[in-house]
Amino acid sequence: MKAYSDKVLVPALESRAIQPILTQAEYSTQKILLVENEEAQCLLYEQELNEEGYIVIRARDGKEALKRLEESLCNLVILDIMMPEMDGIEVLGKIVSRYKKMPVILHTAYAHYKNDFMTWLADAFVVKSSDLSVLKKTVKELLGKNGEEKDGRGVSAQEIRGFYETNP
Repeated sequence: MKAYSDKVLVPALESRAIQPILTQAEYSTQKILLVENEEAQCLLYEQELNEEGYIVIRARDGKEALKRLEESLCNLVILDIMMPEMDGIEVLGKIVSRYKKMPVILHTAYAHYKNDFMTWLADAFVVKSSDLSVLKKTVKELLGKNGEEKDGRGVSAQEIRGFYETNP
């Protein structure tokens, strides 16, 4: 068998198979699940995030997003709200109940959703814009702080989730 000093073998989730050999850089690169039903926007976001050094896994709707998370754990989710099949708010609820420490950014063109208390479970709320600097900055901040981004009251979304889990 050939030796690969810069390669890492990674076991596949829920199987005994070994995934293809990855370089150390690929193994340590942070993965983002991008959930967006508009193909053109999805391609743009993927390209911009790839240029920032992230691996992007795409999903077109909420059901596909949950399936992708089961197949490959990600470091962060960027989630649109208005999607077919299952909207982003419903997906957000499922993600925070299954993956409690997973940072989630709600990324939508509809700013009024920020007033919906269900969206408060997200770690960040970013209104879509042709300028992606706010989205990229938010991604960098959340990944840099391991999802412990504090809101204006000094409370992280993970702490809020933990409160409601322990205080029904």
